[in-house]
Amino acid sequence: MIRIWAALLAGLLVTACAGGNRPAPRRAAPPRSAEPSQDASAVARDAARLGNWPVKIGKPYQVAGVTYYPADDRDYAEEGIASWYGPGFHAGNTANGETYDQDDITAAHRTLPMPSWVEVENLDNGRRLTVRINDRGPFARQRIIDLSRKSAQLLGVDRAGTARVRLRRIYPEGKPPLDAPTVIAAVPVPSVATVAVPTATNAATPGKSWLVQVAALADGGRVSWLTGYLASFGPVRTEAAPGGLTRIRLGPFASQADASAALAQVRAAGYGDARLIPPAGGR
Repeated sequence: MIRIWAALLAGLLVTACAGGNRPAPRRAAPPRSAEPSQDASAVARDAARLGNWPVKIGKPYQVAGVTYYPADDRDYAEEGIASWYGPGFHAGNTANGETYDQDDITAAHRTLPMPSWVEVENLDNGRRLTVRINDRGPFARQRIIDLSRKSAQLLGVDRAGTARVRLRRIYPEGKPPLDAPTVIAAVPVPSVATVAVPTATNAATPGKSWLVQVAALADGGRVSWLTGYLASFGPVRTEAAPGGLTRIRLGPFASQADASAALAQVRAAGYGDARLIPPAGGR
């Protein structure tokens, strides 16, 4: 019996010594959670800061020949395709007058009040996220929400570009009161202030006229939206560009002065990267 215990003790000592020179075994990484990190209290604070009520409901508006009717649908739920938008619109104006920040957890919806909140569930990976509606869109067929870049990253939509989602309207501070007032506010889409822009005329000589380059986008719905938005600034033209992009430009303008005046108005509206395109062949 003594020999048995001695043998066992020696075996334990050998094992301990052998293991002392090895790095500790790596633990298996825990499975990645399907839920993005989001502080529920932060959502509630955001709601309290902005105020759930009264809500603003825009009047009917038309984009690319389709009329949309905003409404305070308190039991809203829908399934469809989500897309996202970011760099081309960062620091521009949203439909409710905010400055768009692609790193905020927000989204664009065609008809829900602004602000309102929806829970977005990515049906492809199970992730869920609460986003605040502060803009209008998307206007591509079959898409039901346009996420900010940050929202798309948290939901795992940014790389794929689109995803199947389920939307459900929620209320961070509880259920809406039955007598909650609503305001039918003038929130047009596009929401453009009246501006004095020199008229671009067809009298401009082809190849000898100035243009204003506003953006180059890949998403057809955003192209339609921006084309409608810029209509109040003057004639809008679109051109195919490499990489599947579409250039969106204002013009033509007969002189550099007229084009520069239009450029100033476009930049004041939030499109800081807009620039002049001189006539072909130089100035």
